[in-house]
Parts: sequence; structure tokens; C-alpha cells
Amino acid sequence: AIVLLSSELPSAFLMTGIPGMGSSRQGLVSIPFCFLYLVALLGNCTILFIIRRTPSLHEPMYYFLSMLAAVDLALVGCTLPTTLGLFWFDIRSIGFDACLAQMYFIHIVSVLESSVLLAMAFDRFVAISHPLRYKAILTKATILKTGLAILGRATVSLLPLPFLLKRLAYHGNNQLSHPFCFHPDVMNLACADISVNVLYGLIVILSTAGVDSVFIVLSYLLIIRTVVKLGAQGNCCKALNTCVSHICAVLIFFIPMIGLSIIHRYGRDLPPHVNTAVAYVYLMVPPALNPIIYSAKSKKIRKALSRLLLWKKEPL
Repeated sequence: AIVLLSSELPSAFLMTGIPGMGSSRQGLVSIPFCFLYLVALLGNCTILFIIRRTPSLHEPMYYFLSMLAAVDLALVGCTLPTTLGLFWFDIRSIGFDACLAQMYFIHIVSVLESSVLLAMAFDRFVAISHPLRYKAILTKATILKTGLAILGRATVSLLPLPFLLKRLAYHGNNQLSHPFCFHPDVMNLACADISVNVLYGLIVILSTAGVDSVFIVLSYLLIIRTVVKLGAQGNCCKALNTCVSHICAVLIFFIPMIGLSIIHRYGRDLPPHVNTAVAYVYLMVPPALNPIIYSAKSKKIRKALSRLLLWKKEPL
């Protein structure tokens, strides 16, 4: 039910699961969600564990993969409590401040994932274009500074969002479109001029994910130019094969993100199921698929995983 609010700031919002489904059917729908969360948790924890445990994986590429796994775990942690709380226990209410906090961290993690994918693209460019200087360029200190810069950019750029939402008045309905809080979703519930919020949201997404996507494409154009110069077809295929996992990770993150942004801005006439489905794909599918993709494509990770399953230590 939609609750009408009398005060300027609501005490709580009501979250929505799958539109048109009752509580009993929502419980059945939770099964695939639980499966995706379980795969994401186990997969990313396994990636972190085997990279930490395996000395041969202590290379720049796998340090960046560790960052990606940590970010995916954070993304799962942001949405899991409210999503499963709604599906399992029909807990639909979330406090206003708690909603803003969840929204802030979801968007931070999204920016972090975009930035880490850009760092991984640069890693692949350096590895293919300057193989002899690869480890000299991407030292542990450089990787650490890159990680801190990524975290700083995400934290600072998104800091104004909760305060911009708090300045608005909310007198209409308080029903969200998802079992978690998105900035466009919360913003559209306000009964006030939201042009500043829209403008700042656009600036943030263009200066983070927009810039990252442009530089990722540029990195691959430079990679292709380098690969073409290699001449031999076998060398070309071998070089490009190291990029397949990263390309897949980029596509499964950026395509749903772009789709969700377009739907929130221009797709108000679309059925609510479309909005819900794209949001779930955006937040749940990349954390679940990334470990599978990298495990399937990386021979070193497969070997380390087999040693882990057989309880064997890597030879020194």
C-alpha cells in the first residue's frame, strides 16, 4: 500500500519486490536470488583466497582482479539484507536515513567497479604494449595508489547526494521501485524542484562511468593497434585471449547500467517489470558472473583452484 506523508522528510520508505506478485509467490522468487547471492559470495571469496594463497598470482593483473572481487562483495553486501528481508520476511519498510546510507554505498560501489574495470583495461594495455616493462610500471606501490585514488574519487564525488535529497520535501507516496534505494528512485518521490539533483546526478555519471567507459574503449583501440603490429596470427590471438575475461566483465557491468539509467530518465511508460529486471541484472549478475568468467578463462586461476580443492600447496 502507498502511504501518504504529512511531514517534509519521511520517516521511512516502502520497498517493492516483483511487481504484481503476492507475498507467497515472492518467497518462491527468492530462490534464484539466493542462488545468485550464494554464487557471488562463494565465487568472489574464493578468488580472493586463492590469489592471496598462491604466490604465482601475486602479479598486477591478479591484484586488480582482487580489487574487482572485493568491490563485488561490497555490492552484494549493500543489497542482500533488504532484498532477502523483503522476500523472506516481507520487511518492506526502510528508514529514511538508512535508505540514504544504502543508496550512497550502492552508488559508491558502482563507481568503484567502473574505475577498477578501467584500471584493469590499463593493465591489459601495459601488459600487451610494454611486456618487458610491465612489472616495473605497475609496481605494488602504484597499484596501491591507484586503489586509493579510485576509492577517494568515488567517496568524494557522491558525498553530496544524500544532502541534496535531504533538502527536498516529500509529501506524496513513499513507495520505492526496488528492494533497495537508488538515487533516481528516491529523487522522483520528492514533491519539489529536483533539477539540481538531476544535474548533479548527470555530472557524476558522466565524470565517472562516462569517462571510464571512454578510456576503456581507448585502451582497447591501442591494444588492437599493438596486436596488429605483432603480425603473426598466433601472437595476435594469444594477446587478445588475455583480454576476453575483462571484455566480458565490462559488458555485463556497463550494458545494464546504461539501460537502467535510460529507463529511470525516459522509460516511465514502460512496464514496471522491465525496470525491476534491469535493476536486478545490474546489481546481482556481475558479482555472480565475474568469478566464473575469470576462473574459466585464466589457466593460472584454474590450476590454483584445483590445488585448493585437492588441498595441495603450490611448490616454491
